[in-house]
Amino acid sequence: MGDEELVELKFRLYDGSDIGPFRYSPASTIAMLKDRIVAEWPKDKKIAPKVANDVKLINAGKILENNKTVGQCRAPFGELPNGVIIMHAVVQPSVAKVKTEKKIDEAPKKNICSCTVL
Repeated sequence: MGDEELVELKFRLYDGSDIGPFRYSPASTIAMLKDRIVAEWPKDKKIAPKVANDVKLINAGKILENNKTVGQCRAPFGELPNGVIIMHAVVQPSVAKVKTEKKIDEAPKKNICSCTVL
């Protein structure tokens, strides 16, 4: 595998800072990229992912699926030979955790029904 086959990626964070660039094989999966992002996430950030599933990667306006490869997700940019592709990394806690937190918050509330006859 030669250098020309590798794809150079940089991950843009919510505050405009970047992680990378790193070189990946087109056969690398999005899940592998997310693992690397979690490992390389700057320690001084207030918002940080705990696990790879907390990270959503966005490229060319699309959220990338974990089982896809870099080669499948790369947008065809003819004008960028050997250029660095920037993907946006968004931290979003997993859905199961968010639903659990909402249930805990809503438990003390009671539904009150009232009718008014004029």
